[in-house]
Amino acid sequence: MRVPAVARAVSLIAEGAGNLPVKLFERGTRASVTDHPAYHLVHEAANPWTSAEALRTDLTADALKHGHGFAVVVRNSLGEALELHRVEPGRVQIETDTLTGEPSYLISTTTAGPARYHYADVLHVAAFNGVSPIVRAREAIGLASAMESHVAKLFANGARPSGIITTEKTLTEEGKGNLAKGWQAAHGAGRSGGTAILDEGMTYQRIAETLTDAQFIENRVEQVREVARAFNVPPPMLFELSRATWSNSEEMGRQFLVFTLAPWLKTWAAAYARCLLTPAERRELYVEFITDDLTTTDTANRAAAYSTYRAAGVMTANEVRAGLNLPPRDDGDVLASPHITPTDATPAASNKNEIPENE
Repeated sequence: MRVPAVARAVSLIAEGAGNLPVKLFERGTRASVTDHPAYHLVHEAANPWTSAEALRTDLTADALKHGHGFAVVVRNSLGEALELHRVEPGRVQIETDTLTGEPSYLISTTTAGPARYHYADVLHVAAFNGVSPIVRAREAIGLASAMESHVAKLFANGARPSGIITTEKTLTEEGKGNLAKGWQAAHGAGRSGGTAILDEGMTYQRIAETLTDAQFIENRVEQVREVARAFNVPPPMLFELSRATWSNSEEMGRQFLVFTLAPWLKTWAAAYARCLLTPAERRELYVEFITDDLTTTDTANRAAAYSTYRAAGVMTANEVRAGLNLPPRDDGDVLASPHITPTDATPAASNKNEIPENE
């Protein structure tokens, strides 16, 4: 997390999943359900001291850094979920039944020892295959960290490569040590730019090496791209803007929603439904993230597409409203185009040979 690209990727995904609003909907009508206990936990507060957004952000960050994020479901005597409490990933051990494949969670406590929880009582969010992207890309991240450290040391010495002091006089080891200490004391870190004074025929030769020659900048940019690949994030989202333009920035934002956030949002929706809804309730209700805020830049294109589908008779008004997360209307199931006004009045057939009476 001390590598800026990694910290940016983790915060981008974790905060993206955490800050999006979540609602409980009724299947078929798509009406928002606000009187269910799960609505309060996913939309407002996970517990008295943690908001629903903060819990999603923390658990997503745990999954990105450690592979898994966990929260224990606190229920009342009727089995209804009342609160969600985050658990440190290091305290949880996942065990799987060898016959059925059903998971259970062994959570260590400081007072009563380890306690076993049913899979429906633990909100579990996992990274791809349960392995953190940081673990998968540890070599690339380590290289980026090494470059950061090297460049920091280089600039700490005045951003100047070391040089060579030569002399025709043979110096003892003690003399060489004293010369190096004196030079470092006079021209070391924080004292660059001073005037060097050499005696006894000594000369100073600077090593001709620059950051450009060593291609540090190009290598550091490539490491940012490596981190972006590991976290499945478009490079411009990590402020690697070498190939970004005004025309493709909007497309990058759409890709971030579709390819980066969408898998996490689906994982969260399934975890919420598994822990907060009974099997019977899952047939009637579902949890969904509202992603309209991430697609506002594409509103014009969405409106044009929906209008074309309606005019061609492909979608009804209620199908369009469902795509916009709006409840249906009573008159919204008509497939006819709204741009055509039907009329029952038809012009009477005329006879060209008929002569008006006044003639």
